[in-house]
This record gives sequence, structure tokens and C-alpha cells, in this order.
Amino acid sequence: MAIDPRQIVAGVLTLTMFLMLADMIKREHIDAPISHNVNHAGFSQSFDDNTDSEKNFAVSNDGTWKEGGAVLRPCWSKSILEEPEESKGFVTFSLTNGPEYHVSQITDAVVVARYLKATLVIPDIRGSQPGDWRNFGDIYDIEKFVSSLDGVVKVVKSQPSELSTKDLAVLRIPNRVTEEYIANNIEPVFKTKGNVRLATYFPSVNMKRTRTPENEERNSVGCLAMFGSLELQPEVREVVDSIVERLKTLSRKSDSEFVAVDLRLDMLDQKGCQGSKKCYGPDEIALFLKKLGFDKNSAVYLTQSRWDNSLDSLKDLFPKTYTKELIMPMDKKQKFLGSDSSEYEKVIDFYVCSESDVFVPAISGLFYANVAGKRIGSGKTKIVVPDDSASAGSELGNYISRYVSKKTHMAYSCFC
Repeated sequence: MAIDPRQIVAGVLTLTMFLMLADMIKREHIDAPISHNVNHAGFSQSFDDNTDSEKNFAVSNDGTWKEGGAVLRPCWSKSILEEPEESKGFVTFSLTNGPEYHVSQITDAVVVARYLKATLVIPDIRGSQPGDWRNFGDIYDIEKFVSSLDGVVKVVKSQPSELSTKDLAVLRIPNRVTEEYIANNIEPVFKTKGNVRLATYFPSVNMKRTRTPENEERNSVGCLAMFGSLELQPEVREVVDSIVERLKTLSRKSDSEFVAVDLRLDMLDQKGCQGSKKCYGPDEIALFLKKLGFDKNSAVYLTQSRWDNSLDSLKDLFPKTYTKELIMPMDKKQKFLGSDSSEYEKVIDFYVCSESDVFVPAISGLFYANVAGKRIGSGKTKIVVPDDSASAGSELGNYISRYVSKKTHMAYSCFC
């Protein structure tokens, strides 16, 4: 029976459509922007992909890591800001869910208060469990925070007694709030009530680089708040410094590097880590580090708080692998590793990962994104993203985070 040529054409077109659809699905999984509803776990996107043809700023032509490079400096400046006008009301808020959220929550609150010409009330810190509450000064340096914002917004250290909950309109605002959003959704309420309480939500983990040339004031305020306002209070700073210095000393003895890995077993069991490659377990991380040629004597810090038998595979390949309980000074454990110390533990993890020689995010999400921003700002750009494609002898430079290799992180809008 003769075949109708039209059937052949139709068949070819159908096959072509299926191939195009398959390619689109593949690209959507690998190259999709970080866009999702974020729960307290703070992740559900896949890791970034480093295989596109854009220039890789961190890697030499032979695929090796470029050591050194120009030291970045802050692009923001208070000198371009007009002195804030007399305050017309108060903006209050709380810091929640851990330091990776605190950075963004502080930024949004400062931007809103500046726009409204309102006084910012220093926040309290609330954990994920009822009654898990701390003063701002338990973790962060209050004086540094206030002085860093001098000339930007007026700040008071405690909520004024005349300000009651009935005077506050509670508003949920999206992370990286825009002036347009403030004008349309926050300012009208503020003018009516006189005060607002903000609760930032995260419709996406969006750390994409943006800078609006026509609005240098907004750029400066946001950058200053995100990268220039938060410092640890002295006792917490001392604990972080002692852990970092001990791990660096252990690595220096064997002329190797100190590696911090964000690997938390409770996160690996959550839904966001199932069914797609968003998270890597201990066995995978151990093999990945080995394939990239990390010295077996490298000190490895895990954000997992206490040792679990499932971590033994890491210790087999890298004997100097530690959790907080194994590396923290003995006299600090009761306070910083106690049953009510989860907020301290999160902060210690965030800053140790920000200051290690190398950072490996085994879990994708906001912790990875904001640690990357802090590291970029301080010039510590060795951020290595795990990949199943790594083989023995793979060059480290081929697995550098896209945040660094393509300079896509918003930190590059704040540092020059």
C-alpha cells in the first residue's frame, strides 16, 4: 500500500515536537531560575548550572581555579543619601528562621522604614518553636547596627511604651520589596494607622544580580543594610573565631584547606530533597571531594550539629571531619549547644561557612544563597557546588558556583 507523503511529513513534525518538548523539560529542570514558595527549610530549587557559554570569571582557560584577584570594595555610599526627615511613625518586625533569613529581613525593613520616613525598632529574634525567643543583642551587636544606619534611618533599641499591638497593622511583604510595592501596598496603610509591623515572606530565593542606575539611593540603602549592618556580638564572635581558627590550623599542618559543608541530615529527609537533585548526602559529598582532589587531611566542618553513624563514610575519606559538638571549645558547649540553643547553632553554622577556605553547599536554598553573598563581599569566592558528573581528577574550577563564575549574585551589585 502506498504511503501518503503527508503522513510522512506529519510523522516528522510530531517527532520534532516531542524532541523539542523533551529539551525544554530538561532545560527547565537544570537551568530554571530560583523561583518557588519557600518554607522554613529554605530550599526547593536545584543547584545552579555552570555549563553555559558565558565567560567564567573564576576559572582559567585550562579549567583550574584562579587564585587571588582584585579585592572588592563596597559600592554603596552614605554620602549620596539625604538626611532622613523627622520620623512620622514606627516600623517593627521580628527576625525569624535563622541568619540566612535575618539578612534579608533586615534589608527589607530598612528599605521600608527609609521610604516611609519612619523610625525602625530593633527586632527581637524568634525561633521556629513557640517560646523560642531572644533579644537582638543576644546574637548581634546592637551598637554596630545602630551606628551603621546613622543618617539612613532613625533606630530605637526597644519598642516605645506608647506603641501597642492595636496601633500596628501587620503586613506580609515579599522579600526584596520594591519601592513600587511599598507605595502601593504599605504606604497607604502606614498613613492610616501611623505604624506598621512587617512579616517578610519569600516567594522565591531570588539572589539575582540587579542594580538600578536611576535609583542609586535605593541601591545604597539596600546594600548597606544587607552587607554593612549586622555583626555578631562579642561572645558569639569569639566562638565562631575559635572554631574557624582551630579548623584552619588543622588544615595548615598538612598544607591543605579548611572545607565547610552545609550538610544537615534532618534536611535530607524532608520533602524538598526527594525526587530531584537538590541535596547531597554524606556518601556523595565524600566522593565528590575526593574526586576533586581535596587532601585527605583537609579539615571538614559539617553543619550537622551532632555526629551520626551515616557520616562515617565522610570520616573514612577525610579523618578530620567535625560537627559542632566535636570542635567547639568545651566551656562554650553548655550555652551554645544546649536544648534551647538552636538559634545559636544556626548562627555559628552561617558564619563558619562564610569564613572557611572552601564552602560546599550540599543543600540548595537560602542558606547557600546568603552564605555565597557574604563570601563574595569578603572575597572568599571558593564556593564549590556538588555534581554527579565529577570524575577522578576533575578540576575544582569546573564546579565553582555560578553565583561566582558568572557573577550572577546580587552581591556583585553591592561590591565593585
